[in-house]
Amino acid sequence: MKKLYSLIALFTISATMVLNAQNRIVQIMKDGNVLQSYPVEQIDSIIIVEEFTPEFTPEAVDLGLSVKWACCNVGAKSPEGYGGYYAWGETEEKSNYSWDTYKYWSDRDGNGCVEESEITNIGSNISGTSYDVAHVKWGGSWRMPTLDEIKELCNKCSWQWTEVNGIKGQKVTGPNGNSIFLPAAGYRYGTEVGGRASSGDYWSGTLDENYSYLAYYLYFYSDDYDWNFNDRNYGHTVRPVTE
Repeated sequence: MKKLYSLIALFTISATMVLNAQNRIVQIMKDGNVLQSYPVEQIDSIIIVEEFTPEFTPEAVDLGLSVKWACCNVGAKSPEGYGGYYAWGETEEKSNYSWDTYKYWSDRDGNGCVEESEITNIGSNISGTSYDVAHVKWGGSWRMPTLDEIKELCNKCSWQWTEVNGIKGQKVTGPNGNSIFLPAAGYRYGTEVGGRASSGDYWSGTLDENYSYLAYYLYFYSDDYDWNFNDRNYGHTVRPVTE
């Protein structure tokens, strides 16, 4: 996956303008060699950007389901790592997870109440879009799971509360015998961290059908696991999926 290119930028290059009596050309050079030449009149801008590389190259685990699940959370580099906490539709962490800091709400009437008309519509399913932190951070076909894929994980897998390297969480084993570990990372609300080591809260990419300020997520405790909906401003972890 690469960022937008204008002209060419797969490596560090230099552009030189060559003048002669007849015309002017721009030459793209590397190590003293001319790679390409363009007449100046055909160029309106030259932009050099870096090639995009994911922050981490994760393993895709086949559980025998409709999608493969990542071995770890977005922002983590091991299965037991908590990773980052993200409000629904946001792609960066922050210190305060309140409605006041939520990117897609604006208190237009100034009454401090969250109203449907004040929520920015970013789609009913943000999985695989520019609002999907898994897709933005990891690239490729990685994305947030949909509600249906979370339901499949709950309904077709066996769950066991356990520890990995001292971190509590759920071992989820698929129909084919392969498994992933979901750490009990808890959640972020306001400036506080809640439920760490006792609960897991993982966003889906699916918006609630009835209320635009709610989105679906996976939750679990030591003795329970299911899906529900929550306010979009909460900071939840994300476990990506891929095809």
